[in-house]
Amino acid sequence: MKTLSIIILSYNVKKLLLDCLASIPKHPDWEVIVVDNASTDGSADLAAIKNPTNIGFAAGNNLGIRQAKGKYILLLNPDTIVYPKTIETVLKYMQDNPKVGAATCRVELPDGNLDYSCHRNFPDPVGSFLHLVGLRRLSKYSSTHIPNAIHEIDALTGAFAFIRRTAGDQVGWLDEDYFFNAEDIDFCYKLKEAGWKVMYLPQVKITHFKGSSAMATPVTRRLWAKHSTDAMRLFYRKHLASKYPFFINWLVYFGIWIIRLIRSIRAIR
Repeated sequence: MKTLSIIILSYNVKKLLLDCLASIPKHPDWEVIVVDNASTDGSADLAAIKNPTNIGFAAGNNLGIRQAKGKYILLLNPDTIVYPKTIETVLKYMQDNPKVGAATCRVELPDGNLDYSCHRNFPDPVGSFLHLVGLRRLSKYSSTHIPNAIHEIDALTGAFAFIRRTAGDQVGWLDEDYFFNAEDIDFCYKLKEAGWKVMYLPQVKITHFKGSSAMATPVTRRLWAKHSTDAMRLFYRKHLASKYPFFINWLVYFGIWIIRLIRSIRAIR
């Protein structure tokens, strides 16, 4: 068994994928598995696993995980750059803390700002409403004041998700009902229910060129608008709807429909 398997699911980002691969340190006890989701830009030539169709983020990563031999699994987006010591630091932390099921680092956007997706709380109706009306800073869903110390979080991002294999095996890895978006929150929700911790390590980082595949063309932007809001509705139905009365659920689903409408209009611009 390897110590670490790095799974990179790629879709039409050949240049970014090459840069990502070049930024990963070489290690004899690590393996890198590139899974391609039916790219048309030649990036499939770099993949060990080539899917004939785009099967989505969850299913594509699960396919790579089934081939992996690592005691730990790192899900890494192809549109990222890994900085020195990032992987090594998170790996050692996982090895030293057996109750941690998953961990992530600081994920920065190209301008140096934090990608809020790496440090999230689980959504709820109030937080989702505040997010919808543009009051994200008042919402518990995404954090704005983040301690510069290692601490526990609700949910990390699939752009850099360092996972203990035994924890992933216990909860069944990524839920393939999600095509794209929210599968990382769903996975962390299942980890927490099973008693595992999810941790944030701010002392190391990656850069994430976020949306490189999803926002590349009007077609992919429309697909993102659909799948991202479908994922919101699915997560709410699976984990939260049973906790609230009908009228609250109706308002949440209506809000998700509004978000989809707004995103679909923006996608055609």
